[in-house]
Order: sequence, then C-alpha cells, then structure tokens
Amino acid sequence: MLPELFLKRMQAQLGAEYEAYMQSLERPRAVALRFNPLKGVAPSLPFVGENVAWEPLGFYYSPDARPGLHPYHEAGVYYLQEASAMSAVALLDPQPGERICDLCAAPGGKSTQIAGRMAGQGFLLCNEWSPKRAKILSQNIERMAVANALVTNETADRLASHLPCFFDRVLIDAPCSGEGMFRKEEAAVTDWSPETVEMCARRQAEILDAGAKLLRPGGRLVYSTCTFAPEENEQTIAAFLQRNPDYHLENIAAPWFTPAGPGQFRLWPHKLLGEGHFAAVLRKDGDHPATGSFPGGEKLPQQWLAFARDLDITLPAGKAVLFGQTLYWAPTKLPELKGLKVLRPGLELGEVKKDRFQPAHALALWLRDRRHSLSFPADSPEIKAYLHGEALPCEKKGWQLVCVDDYGIGWGKGDGNWLKNHYPKGLRR
Repeated sequence: MLPELFLKRMQAQLGAEYEAYMQSLERPRAVALRFNPLKGVAPSLPFVGENVAWEPLGFYYSPDARPGLHPYHEAGVYYLQEASAMSAVALLDPQPGERICDLCAAPGGKSTQIAGRMAGQGFLLCNEWSPKRAKILSQNIERMAVANALVTNETADRLASHLPCFFDRVLIDAPCSGEGMFRKEEAAVTDWSPETVEMCARRQAEILDAGAKLLRPGGRLVYSTCTFAPEENEQTIAAFLQRNPDYHLENIAAPWFTPAGPGQFRLWPHKLLGEGHFAAVLRKDGDHPATGSFPGGEKLPQQWLAFARDLDITLPAGKAVLFGQTLYWAPTKLPELKGLKVLRPGLELGEVKKDRFQPAHALALWLRDRRHSLSFPADSPEIKAYLHGEALPCEKKGWQLVCVDDYGIGWGKGDGNWLKNHYPKGLRR
C-alpha cells in the first residue's frame, strides 16, 4: 500500500526498471550484522552467512536467527546494521589517527563502523540533535567499546561555529523522507507526502552548509540518505555546490553501486541485497591541516591508579577528564568543550569515591580477559544467570571482570563465596 504519488514518480524515475523494483519489494528482506574489530577477531557463528560486498566485516545472517538476543550482542561483538546502511562509511574511508565527525549519528551504526576502521586511534565526534536519540547513540558507543569518541547533543550550526575546519572527514547521514525504508518501516510510508520531501530537502541544505564548515580544506565529506527522491539527493547536492564553490564532487571507484553522476551513487533494492540508499562524495578545495587547540587533561586520581594496578589495566594514549565524580579517558585531541552539550567525552572509567574506585560498565566492555576475570561460554547457565542479574558462586575476592568467551561483558564483586552482580539493572533480561 505505497503512496500513489510516490509510485508515479518512481515509475517515471526508473522507466524500464520499475517492474524489477516493484518485484524486489516482494522478496524477503535481507538482514545483516557487522562485527566489531575493537573486540578482536570475529567469532564463527552458525547463523552468519555471505559477506556484504562493500564492508569486509559485514555479513548477512539467517532471517530465522535472533542475534540481538545472543550474549555476544550485549558484549558489543557485533552491531545489527542493514547492509546498504554500511555503504556511506565505505565511501568515507576513515583512517586511523584522523579527526572525523558523524554529524547525524544516532542510533550509532555508522559511528561504530567508523570507530572500527579508526582502530582506536584519532578523534571521533558523534553528534545527534535529538536528546532521546543522542542517549541511544551514547549507549551504543559504550556497548561497542569505542574509547576515542565524544558524543554531543547539538545542532549542526552550533558545532560548526565551535569547531570550524577541525575535521579531516565529515559524514552527514541526513534525516530524510525514508523512501528506501518503506518495506522495513511502516511509519515511513504513513508519514510520507510530497510536502515531507520538500521539508526534508530544506533541512538537508541547512545541515550540509553547517557540515561544510566543519571540514578542513582538502578533507572529504560524504552525504547520504535512505530515500529515492531526487529533491533530497542529486538536487540537494547540485544546490549545495552552487552555494559552496570551494567544494567539488570526487569521482571515486565504487563498483558495487549504481553511478548517479561523478561522485554520486544509488543503491537500488532490485540490484543488490539491501534497501534503497543514495550517497555523494565531496572534496573541499585546498589542502591545509585541521585547526583547533587541545586543553590538557587532569591528573589521574590515586583511587583509579590503585584499581588499574590491581587489574593490570593499561590505558591508550589520551587524557583524563572529570565530570563531577565521573572519570573519563578522552582522546588526546579532544577540543575545548565549554559551551557544548556533551553526553560522553571519551571512555567512562568509573566513579571516584572518597576511598575507592567504582568501575563503569563501559570499562568492562572495553576490557578483555584480565588477571581478575571470570570467563564463561556464551551458552553457559552462568552467563544466562549473570544477564538476569543473579549472583554467581565465586571463590575470588574483589572486582572481577565477567567475560563471555573472553569478551568483557560486565562487572562482579566477589566476597570469597559469591560474586555480587553489577550488571546494569536497565540492561538485565
């Protein structure tokens, strides 16, 4: 039951391919996940099948499987992500050590994909203007063990005024009319109208102009949507280039996608295993290093140093940031945060108490097998009980990292007989 005006436009847009497109909507939807390199080598799972052509760590999985209920999902071993949605980061091509901004980042699929390619090196800013969606973004950054990311809840304009020419690469996965998600999300169909397309195009122009200011000369900007509307895709890019003559489309090789002009690509559901998407690759003229200054960090408190020494924890390059009693380990190139709405300035280490240190769940997800740890198989009754919030028998004392097959999943504290469960109550099954 697709909108009649949408179907008429698609028929004119696709011509002889229209019937193939309509038939593709009748086939079962392809589902995919992406393994997290920050968790180490990807495990072998029986429900995982064919590789996604444009993402080395992306794989289709059996529609009958429920990988979101597997303990590996809770441990951040993989992220459930639609295959076509992995295309924008493939085109962005992030590199370790760079400064990268994901401007419309919630719920976090593309941000965590970027983080995986950065391999923990450099600085990643993940922004979302909606407070509710920004919270979900922050949770996914935590689950996927991303240590070098700042999560903000800001408008694109405010970020642009705060961090001009700061980034080597910028991704704008813009809010859109969602035509490519029609068979996945019923709400996208009911909310659609020609007026919605026009409204989205206006908003996209504003976000693009702000995002352009964030990028250094010589940097790459990728603009993507999950819609078919030319008004939100090729026409939006053409208008942007008229307003911003210091940008040009970058003609790169992407053999998996359908070219829509130099540096522009369409992903059609009748031509690949995925939903509908559009992406444009833009380059800013010139070649100058990114700008910005970086305030120094704070001294690590003795409570943390004692805790880290006991568990043999070594932090990567970075700096300490205290938000009240909460201690974070931030990227070295974390900029000045004054004036920004920040949800997460880096890896949350825990709470600094008067005479002790209380480790954060984020730290457990970032860590792997440690001197003080308990590891259980994914299908064990112990892991099932732990995720339920139950105490476990334990002869050890003090803080213990609970692992599922050596992937950190949470904390427990032993008293010599039992392990008190510190898995967050909001995540318990």
